[in-house]
Amino acid sequence: MAKRGFLLAALVLILDQISKYWVLEIIHLPERGGIDVLPFFRLTFVGNIGVSMGMLQADSDLGRWLLTFITAGIALAVALWLWREKNPMDVAALGLVLGGAIGNILDRVRFGYVVDFLHFFWGQTSFWVFNLADAAITLGVILLLARAVLAKPEPEAAVNSRDAKDA
Repeated sequence: MAKRGFLLAALVLILDQISKYWVLEIIHLPERGGIDVLPFFRLTFVGNIGVSMGMLQADSDLGRWLLTFITAGIALAVALWLWREKNPMDVAALGLVLGGAIGNILDRVRFGYVVDFLHFFWGQTSFWVFNLADAAITLGVILLLARAVLAKPEPEAAVNSRDAKDA
């Protein structure tokens, strides 16, 4: 089961890195600043030195590498969880989180920042600029939370029976 999660993580990583290559090397978004695509969507380059949505800015080399190692540790924990996970929805969710995390870690190692470029807005309301890795992480976390909230508790007899077998 975990193999599927790792394959999904690899797919997310590949798509994320291809999209960032396209933004940086094909359309040269940093030089162009932004490209209007739809009335509510534009490509806007942001070199994000912080965590999600620009929080916790790592504006020094020490901060950059600390943030890189912390996120790598979290990615390792997610990979270990994925390796042991049996529930198909959780496997998919963890694969999304892992692939996105590795994509952003690679950016931080290569560039010193995460390449963000997807920018949605409505009128004067602007939403965060993000990338495919961020979207995968967010979707994965939402799936994990939804399953945790919607999970039906095991009947107490089943829990007691399982505990007796483990003893």
